This record gives sequence, structure tokens and C-alpha cells, in this order.
Amino acid sequence: MGMGSVAGVDGGAGGLSAALERSILHGLACEWECASWGLAEIYRNRLKKPLFRLETLTSRLGYWSETHGEIVLGRDLVLNHPWDSVREVLHHEMAHQLAGQALYPNPAEPPHGPTFQEACRLLRANPKASGRYETLHERLARDTLNAEDRILLRVQKLMALAGSHNRHEAEAAMFKAHELMRKHHIDQLTRKTQRDFVSIFIGAPALRHFRESYELAFLLQEFYFVQGLWVPAYVVEKEKMGRVLEISGTLRNVRIAGYVYDYVCRFIDCEWDSYRRQNRITRGRCRKTDFAVGVVRGFKSKLASRQNGESQAATSHALVELKDCRLDAYMRYRYPSVRKIHKNPVRREMSVLEDGIRRGERLVIAEGITDKDGDLDKRLSHHSIPGKG
Repeated sequence: MGMGSVAGVDGGAGGLSAALERSILHGLACEWECASWGLAEIYRNRLKKPLFRLETLTSRLGYWSETHGEIVLGRDLVLNHPWDSVREVLHHEMAHQLAGQALYPNPAEPPHGPTFQEACRLLRANPKASGRYETLHERLARDTLNAEDRILLRVQKLMALAGSHNRHEAEAAMFKAHELMRKHHIDQLTRKTQRDFVSIFIGAPALRHFRESYELAFLLQEFYFVQGLWVPAYVVEKEKMGRVLEISGTLRNVRIAGYVYDYVCRFIDCEWDSYRRQNRITRGRCRKTDFAVGVVRGFKSKLASRQNGESQAATSHALVELKDCRLDAYMRYRYPSVRKIHKNPVRREMSVLEDGIRRGERLVIAEGITDKDGDLDKRLSHHSIPGKG
């Protein structure tokens, strides 16, 4: 889940090639430009485009040098962390630049004082993303279950049972896990529990995304309590700005949704390889897209059928769908200006689509949400740059 560390492109973790380093620095400049265009014109005109540099840092993730007019990021950060973690630190250092060049702080203010906090608000930057602060995906991967999360521990156990070879037992366990997640989420809404939200990339930034990615994004929004947007993001291997799906929600919901995304994608690849061999399909990305869209729709219809049955059987308000106003407010703050993109309808090979639907109806999300050996955490932060698989 998420954008891969740039070490995957270079083929090793020993360092960056000159060409790759140039690509990363170019990416930082592109991301800086993209963020600056979100500012009001009065602030944007005061900003001077900085220089960008990578440096070996041991006590911080990056820094803004007013003297040299440059933003410096740590090599370890760009080598070993996903791109959305890198971008989070970049925006933090950009906020330091904005505070000094456009907001004119009182000289007596501390570095992270009121002027800097206002700069973070304007950029939607994380004011904590510096020093020894954990990066975005480190926070995501850290085991945060505690005594208050007993219901999620039950979900974990049920998801493990969903790996049963008995299909009916596996499906029953998966549905029970999903029902518990849904009740837990609605309970938080009805009790107006204070929640913090995070936003992460799902999949890798790319110049083009196939239809199944959009179908899967809608599935996550409908059934896994997150909201998603396609946002601009730098594509390292293409050296251009592309787009990536970013999902937002509570840390736990984001972790679960990211796991489901990875699981479905791997299921699609496995089933497609089998289907392609059985039907002697030698090529054709369009056919795989039709098949993959079918898988997502089949799985979605199974979840919807079960959820509708639960809602009709419920005799209390426990399963009444509630609007997540706090997550809506968070999304409005993070992205005050959003536009919808309408795509033209495409031709489909219906037989392949229908075969995918049938396979999707058999899909069962199994394994745990967290593994004691940390294996899931590795999968959750798996890097999707060429060379990493």
C-alpha cells in the first residue's frame, strides 16, 4: 500500500544513482509548484522558488535554509519511505519558507510559533512532520491496538478464520468481521467520539490508471469507512506529475481499507493469470480490465447484499447509516476546492466482465488486520515502484 521507496527504482538500498537523484529533486520541485498553486495569489507571489537538495541527516527529516534559499530533505527519508511520507515533510519545510517569505513573523517568535502554524494551515501541512517525528507510514504501521480496541481484536481473529478452506465458514467469518467493523464505526458516530484522521496514498502515482482502480476506490468508500480523492502526485520513474488515489479516515480504518485494496489487487492478478491460461488469452490489457472490473463488482454485490440483509433485519438504530460529518469537515479543510471528472463510457467484452463478476462473488478477505510478526505491516507499506513487485 502506498508509493514505494525510491531504493526500489535504483535496485539497492546503498544509495541513489545520479539520474535517480535528479529525478527526485525534479519531483520535489514539481510538488512544491503544485502546493504553491493552492495558495492565495498574494502569498504565492511572495514565495521564491527554492533550491532542493538531499543530504545525510541523522537528527531530522529535513529543513528549510533561509540563508541559502533551499529545502533540504534527508537521504534516508527518500530512500526508505513512500512518496506521500516524503511529500508530507516537504510541505512542512515549505511552511517554514512561507512563514518567513510571505507572513513576516515577529522575530521573537519560536520556529514553530503562531506564524508557522498559520503557514501550515494555508498549505494543509502537518506542523509536526520534522525532527524525530515518525513519518506518515511509520505511524500507520505502528501497532496501536490497546484495551479500548477489543472489538478490533475480535475483527482480527475473525479475519484469520476467514482463511478457512471451507468456503461457507470463511464467508461467515468475513461477514461477521465486517459487521463488527460497521457497528463499531456507527457507535463512534452516534457517541460523537473524538477522532483523528490521516490521509495516505493507495497504490502508486501513475500517468494513467485503469478502470478497476476507480471501481475499487468506490468500494472502499462505500464499505470501509474512508473517503478517497484522486490527487496530483509525482511519478518518479516517468519524471512527470501524475495522479494517485488518496484515502482519508481514522488510522485504523485507513489501515483496513489499504489492506483490502492490496488483497483485492492480488486476488485479481492471481485469478486473471488462471483465467488467461484457461481461455488461452495471449494479450489484451482491455480484457484484463474488464475481468478486474467484474471481480470488484462481484465482491461489491456480495457485500451489498449482506449489508442490506443486516439493515432490514435490524430492529434498533444500531445499523442506521450515519453521515460522518467530522470526516467530511476534514476533507473540506484538506481539499477546499474539488472538481469532478466525468469519463466517457467504454466498450466492454461482456463475457469477460461476467466471468470476473462470478469470481469476485467468491472472494473472501482473509488473514489478520495486524500480524504479531509484523508481516502485515510490511504488506501495508509495500512499495509499488518498478523493481519492488
